[in-house]
Amino acid sequence: MRALTRIANLFVAGSGRHSKKQIELFDEVFKALVAVIELETRVRLARYIATMPDAPATLVRAFAFDEAVAVAAPVLSQSTALSDSDLVANARTQGQGHLQAIARRRTISEVITEILIERGEPIVVHTVANNAGARFSDGSFRELVARAGDDAQLALQVGMRQDIPRHHFLKLLETASASVRAKMLAANPQFADAVQSAVTEVIDDINLEIRNKSPDHAKAKSRVKRLQNWHELGEGNVHAAARLQNFEQAAMALSVLACCPIEMAERAILNENPGVVQVIAKAAGCSWATVKALLLMTAADRRMSEKDLARAREDFERLETRTAKRVLEFYYNERRNVRTIASPPVVPSASANSAALAG
Repeated sequence: MRALTRIANLFVAGSGRHSKKQIELFDEVFKALVAVIELETRVRLARYIATMPDAPATLVRAFAFDEAVAVAAPVLSQSTALSDSDLVANARTQGQGHLQAIARRRTISEVITEILIERGEPIVVHTVANNAGARFSDGSFRELVARAGDDAQLALQVGMRQDIPRHHFLKLLETASASVRAKMLAANPQFADAVQSAVTEVIDDINLEIRNKSPDHAKAKSRVKRLQNWHELGEGNVHAAARLQNFEQAAMALSVLACCPIEMAERAILNENPGVVQVIAKAAGCSWATVKALLLMTAADRRMSEKDLARAREDFERLETRTAKRVLEFYYNERRNVRTIASPPVVPSASANSAALAG
C-alpha cells in the first residue's frame, strides 16, 4: 500500500509532463498493484486520476468496471480517457450506480443516452434528461416524452431542454396539459369548462411563441406558400412529407389544404386518437393512402397494428367530406369568437373524435 501511494504521488506530481512511454509504464505498475489493494485505496486513486487528461487508459477502464460504485463513479463521471465504446460496454453491463455516474458526464453521445434511458431507473433518466451536455436521438426524445406523461419532474426537465425538436415539444405539451387538466378537474369538477379553456389558451400561446422561433417551421411555411402560389400544392405534398417524417411540412400543407389553423393540424398529427387526423385529412380531400402515412408518423408514436389501421380505414371511408368540414368550421368559429373549448356537434363517425381537436 505504501508503494502504491508513493507511485501515485509521483504520477500526480508529474501529471501533464509524462511521456507516452512513461504513462504506459505507470499503467503496467498500477495494474499489477491495483489487483491486490483494498477498497479505500482504490477509491482514493480513482479520485486522483479521474480529472487527469493523461491518466493511464488501462487503469481508468479497470476502475470504470470496478464493482464498487465508489471506485467507478469518479472516472465514469469525469475521465476523458474513456472512449464511447468503453462507456457503451459499461452502460450495457453495469448497475444503476454506474449508469448514474455516466449520466453526470460533461458530454454524452446519443448512443450512450439511448442505453441510459433503456436501462436506467427514474433517477438515472432524470439525471441525463437534466444534463445539458447530453445528446439524444429522435427515438430517445420520443421515449422521454412518453415517460413524461406520468412524471411531472421529467416533463419539466425535457421541456426545458434547448435541443428538443419542436414536434416532441408539442407532444410533451399535449401530454402534460392532459395531466394538468385531470388534476385540476378532480379538485374542482364544477369548473371543467373554464379549466379546459384556460389550459388550452396557455398552450396555444406557448405553441405560437415556439412555432415563430422555429427555423424548421419557417422553412416549411416558405415552401408550402411557394407551392400554393404556383398552384402546385396538393395531397401529394402531405403524403410525401408524412412518408419522410417531416412533421413541419406535413402539418403546414395539411392545414392549408383543409383551411384550418396550423395548431389544429399539428394537434391532429400528434393526437393519440387516430380519428382526429382523419377528420382534417377528409376535409382536405386526402385519400386513405395519405391518412395512413400521417397515422404512421413517428412523431405521434401511435404504434398502430394492422387491425387498428383496418378499423381506422373503415371509419375514414364512412366519414363524409361535408361532415368533416362542418366539424372543423364549427370548432374553429367557436375558438375564434369566444376562445372557448367546445365539443363539436355530434356527427356520424366523428363524434368521438372531434372533441379531441381541443387537445
